[in-house]
Amino acid sequence: MIDGPYFVLTVLGVLGTGLVAGVFCAFSTFVMKGLAALPPAQGVAAMQAINVAALTPAFMLVFIGSAVLCAVLAVVTFVLWPDEGTVELLLGSALYLFGSFGVTMVANVPRNDALMKMEAGTREAAAYWTTYVREWTAWNHVRMVASAAAAISYVLALT
Repeated sequence: MIDGPYFVLTVLGVLGTGLVAGVFCAFSTFVMKGLAALPPAQGVAAMQAINVAALTPAFMLVFIGSAVLCAVLAVVTFVLWPDEGTVELLLGSALYLFGSFGVTMVANVPRNDALMKMEAGTREAAAYWTTYVREWTAWNHVRMVASAAAAISYVLALT
């Protein structure tokens, strides 16, 4: 069984990836549906405000901190190569780093950046809004599943 500081890192990995999965789950299951139900100008303006508000230190600490923690867990696992939990630890790290953090950087952030450049009440923004909601939400589903799977993988490493 994993113990000592390695145990603490793994528990923190469960907590961080699980918290991020919860945020993404909220967006996938009701936030984006609520925003999509608004008139495009209101939906665009609301999502722009959410994207600004998301850059708070608290969320960034959890989101980026979890990525750093996953990277540390992966490196420590490669170095120590424990008798138990190795596959689960490496899988959990990969799921979060690529499926959550990576997808955010290559799929969700570029869409957010494009939306932020638009004026909420314009035809351009209204035309983009439907595509944005569909594509952003689809990628968010990927991030949600990857983050939750990472948390589960870390839990399995502890058992």
